[in-house]
Amino acid sequence: MKRVKLLSTLVAFSVMLAGCASSANPQTPAATTAASGTTGTAAPAAKSNLTVAYSEGGTTLDPAEANDLTSDTLVLAAYDQLVTYGIKTENGTSIANTEDIQPMLAESWEVNADNTVYTFKLKSGVSFQSGNPVDAEAVAYSFDRVAKSSSGSFLYGMAAIKSVAVKDASTVEVTLTNANHNFLQILAMYTFSIVDQKTVEAQGADYLKTNAAGSGPFTLEKWDPATEAVFTANESYWQGAPNLSKVTLKFTKEASNRVLLLDKGDVDMAIEIPPKDVASLQSNTDLTVASNASNRILFFAMNNKVKPFDNVKVRQAINYAIPYDELLSGVMYGQAKQMKSSVASNTPGFTDAGYVYEHNLDKAKELLTEAGYPDGFTFDFTLGSGFDDWEDDAVLIQAELAKIGVTMNINKLARAQFLEQQKTNNLTSYISKWTSFVNDPGYHLGFLLYGKGSSNYINYSNAEVDKLWDEANLETDAAKRTALYEQAQEIITTEAPWAYLYEYNRIVGMSNKISGYAFYPDEVIRFYPLSITE
Repeated sequence: MKRVKLLSTLVAFSVMLAGCASSANPQTPAATTAASGTTGTAAPAAKSNLTVAYSEGGTTLDPAEANDLTSDTLVLAAYDQLVTYGIKTENGTSIANTEDIQPMLAESWEVNADNTVYTFKLKSGVSFQSGNPVDAEAVAYSFDRVAKSSSGSFLYGMAAIKSVAVKDASTVEVTLTNANHNFLQILAMYTFSIVDQKTVEAQGADYLKTNAAGSGPFTLEKWDPATEAVFTANESYWQGAPNLSKVTLKFTKEASNRVLLLDKGDVDMAIEIPPKDVASLQSNTDLTVASNASNRILFFAMNNKVKPFDNVKVRQAINYAIPYDELLSGVMYGQAKQMKSSVASNTPGFTDAGYVYEHNLDKAKELLTEAGYPDGFTFDFTLGSGFDDWEDDAVLIQAELAKIGVTMNINKLARAQFLEQQKTNNLTSYISKWTSFVNDPGYHLGFLLYGKGSSNYINYSNAEVDKLWDEANLETDAAKRTALYEQAQEIITTEAPWAYLYEYNRIVGMSNKISGYAFYPDEVIRFYPLSITE
């Protein structure tokens, strides 16, 4: 029997789709105020300028190619997507609910009986910043750019998009190769921003690398990756003009300088605050330090095809040798949480079933003996530059392994070289971080630990895990899907392809004059809901 979900109201759809309470559209400042409870009821005193310190200047403004935190932030300031994430409040903090999909440029959508055809109806009267209308042709054009891009095409495949068809000026039909419970969540990402087709075609293919052509709340005034980016308010924005008149991103590489600028009040916000500086910033009564549990994880990777890490008991021994408490307190100053599964603990479907590892050198030694390495062994560890905590972690782990006869040779590489080496799948061991922009175990495991995962750089392969992932990927019942992912996590934890290290907190320092901030799993700050009082 054919099943069609016609969504007559926005809230009703959200509840039906996500099975959870609806929330206000985070793209609407007034709505965010009501939903988050963080901004109070009074309107901002006046439109104001916001200055934010970032470490890097970004690499591109092209939504289909953006793949770093700053570039992603720039894109979301200037563009809209068909759908977006809702907001929920936990312990007084506003955070994105990525399972709660809200309309954005799409007014409504229908899905067919087997969840493989989505028909989107666009809002009427919405224009790009150029004045050109946001229409179905622009949507199809934008999706085609993603499919052909070097960076975003993997997401196109992850979304299982087979084809995109224009039905009329305000209707787009997207057909999937198979049912995909992550489709709408992926569609809300910056990658699937809707670009102004007419402007891009008039300006040339490279136009979007350094210019913006969106319908978003801010218009790009300037972008110099070495110094700053400046956005001005789009007063004609279809959701209403932003509260902020101007947003300036100051690119400040040294973390100590970002901390100093914030502490002195020379910037209003700063990201990537070192954990060691959190306490001192919290003592400044003019500031608020938001430290939110993120789904960014850090793990000690062991190549499962390289001796001796092809032996599960060796990998388990390494897990028992990790000085977890020292990493959390001595390196991260309490701004992290111990990781106990291959997915972060705030990911729906997380389970720590099967996690037994604690710092126990006797147990580690026992496992090494059982594995045939009673006197230990020597191995190469590759350390990518750019993260102080990684270097501290490596030194601490090296010292603990030495106590059980294992020699860990640390080879340092520049960040770019490390990433290139990592992609060869030949590194013996390394530390790496990962953030799943779609907070779902299927998305997360599909990249990292599925046998054919594009980022499975340590060659982990387990037929049962792959089977569970395949079944879960097609399962439409959320409870059954979660059960499958839980089984997969338990197997992975037992087989220990990684040593789990910790889950980062996302630290953002900001002036007390700022309101409307919400944390998103992709760690990108949305400027539109923000306001600042003078």
